[in-house]
Amino acid sequence: MKNVREDFPYLERKVIYLDNAATTQKPNQVIEAIANYYRRHNANIHRGIHTLSMEATDMYEKARERVASFVGAKAKELIFTYGTTSSINFLANALRGSGILREGDVVVLTELEHHSNLLPWQSLKRYGIELRFARVDEKGVLDESKVVELLSGARLVSITGLSNVTGQKVNIGMIIEAAKKKGVLVHIDGAQLVPHAKVNVEGMDFLSFSAHKMLGPTGIGALYISERFLEKLEPFFVGGGMIDRVTLESSTYAKPPEKFEAGTPNIAGAVGFAAAVDYLESVGMEEIEKHERELVQHAIEEMKKLDFVELYGPLDERHTSIISFNIKGIHPHDVAHILDEEMGIAIRTGHHCAQPLMRKLGVSGTCRASFYLYNTKEEVDVLIEGLKKVKEWIG
Repeated sequence: MKNVREDFPYLERKVIYLDNAATTQKPNQVIEAIANYYRRHNANIHRGIHTLSMEATDMYEKARERVASFVGAKAKELIFTYGTTSSINFLANALRGSGILREGDVVVLTELEHHSNLLPWQSLKRYGIELRFARVDEKGVLDESKVVELLSGARLVSITGLSNVTGQKVNIGMIIEAAKKKGVLVHIDGAQLVPHAKVNVEGMDFLSFSAHKMLGPTGIGALYISERFLEKLEPFFVGGGMIDRVTLESSTYAKPPEKFEAGTPNIAGAVGFAAAVDYLESVGMEEIEKHERELVQHAIEEMKKLDFVELYGPLDERHTSIISFNIKGIHPHDVAHILDEEMGIAIRTGHHCAQPLMRKLGVSGTCRASFYLYNTKEEVDVLIEGLKKVKEWIG
């Protein structure tokens, strides 16, 4: 894994970047793919018959094929969005607008969810949609059997695959199997899961994820829609590029996936997204997950030795990529400020867009260190030394 660090120009700044759950750094290969598109192939897609437009269209559609294959989907089952938040908003409103979710239907969620997998479903309550929540324990750990217990009579379960706060990798296989037996639709919020583990959409109805959390550019994500829903779903965004025939009175839509992509898309973003997928697969998702798990377990073991540190999450083999913690008696913002100013360590603090979970933990926020393939054990050791210094100086 140390060899991959040569591909990441951010390291020229000598920063220890541990804020990967918020966004990841970009390798030269992704940066160059985007720059090459703008230098040599920039044009709008699908509409033009000139050479540049056809080249851009080919690059965009090949990017779709590449990203779809990364999660085991067909190209027509994957639409590009602005990111996971956009994907889930699209999904919630399209399901409701298509009559797949109706008044009285139940959506099952958990206390682990990021606001982006909570607010879109909350917004459907005004249409009579009911929400049920699987609760976590005092350390923020989810027992998946509690999700299964809530599935009877539900229409959809929407759940994170990996918590952006606790680092718990959820047993989605168990939930998918139970949901299929009960005829419940399944959406997986893969924002944190897809970048860190090999994911296949088999058994899922919908999967959302973002490029920027997996070495790609910001402003683009993806939504997998199972083939059986491609015709049933009505588009949430409408306009140019997704139509078949338009009159002043009515319109018909293009075939999927164009049906769901109104307007000029983020073409360069799609190209960068595909380049990021190429990079991750060249390293190997199994190797990446193994590396991150080793980093997290090393960090947990060392943090447990510090009696002034409180840890959250399962702290066992389910725990990967992310660690949330607090230094007792010291505000998380002060911890982050000192680590940044004195040690060059970048972590995240706050409620991490998961306020209900923070209330369950009994805190207003936490410190969060999140890891990726370019991080090292030596950087973890510097973090541990940094926590000791924070305690010395403030505690």
